[in-house]
Amino acid sequence: MIKEDTRQRMSCFVIDDEEHAIDLLTHHIGKVPFLELVGSSTEPVSALSAIKAKPVDLLFLDVQMPYLTGIELLNVLNMDVQVVLTTAYTEYALTGYEFAVVDYLLKPISFDRFLQAVNKVQNHQDNKNEVELPGSPYLFIKTDRKGKLFKIDVSKIVIIEGLKNYISIYLDHGERIIAFITMKEIEKHLSKTAFMRIHKSYIIALKHVRAIEGNQIRLAYYPQRSIPIGNIFKDAFSAWLDKKTLSR
Repeated sequence: MIKEDTRQRMSCFVIDDEEHAIDLLTHHIGKVPFLELVGSSTEPVSALSAIKAKPVDLLFLDVQMPYLTGIELLNVLNMDVQVVLTTAYTEYALTGYEFAVVDYLLKPISFDRFLQAVNKVQNHQDNKNEVELPGSPYLFIKTDRKGKLFKIDVSKIVIIEGLKNYISIYLDHGERIIAFITMKEIEKHLSKTAFMRIHKSYIIALKHVRAIEGNQIRLAYYPQRSIPIGNIFKDAFSAWLDKKTLSR
């Protein structure tokens, strides 16, 4: 008797400038019950528009393509999507360290290696879906309007910036909330596994880390902002990053 796979289906999209590479991934995807291919493209620019119009859970992305490389596409993607890089060149595999990619696949891609990658994606997705926040997932914040409390869904927080006598909270839909509370006080109400203070003036949601360049972090939803890593916070951030870094 075959046991039914009850895992939640994940929508996926393939971007590769070679049709035969798309055909192979399409074949592999069709053999995995919890994956659903919703689209593919040999044109990275049009593919970017397609997945922004209709977001997906998982993106299989070729690294070396004309006009717009996979790495350049990641730089402008600005979406909370899991990414698996595909490449025919081993030197590009290390590029995954700079972005929040789940895995990379070296061409030609065997089904066994493909299955290993998508299981890693599924485990990563399960971890994201876990409730990490202690207590209520909502906070009531005293805002700049006298006597007004604002209810915030903690899971939507991307950046918290500490200013002179207040903080700015940046949410994932672009909204900014000013609150009269200290960084130390709000930090006590945040999950230490979901958020990290990386600078005396910044707390970030770790799930939104998109890229790391030197001592600067870029986050989903706010790609134009570079958040600095303070010297006294480097060790803690490096320890977290080591646990998340792909091993060869």
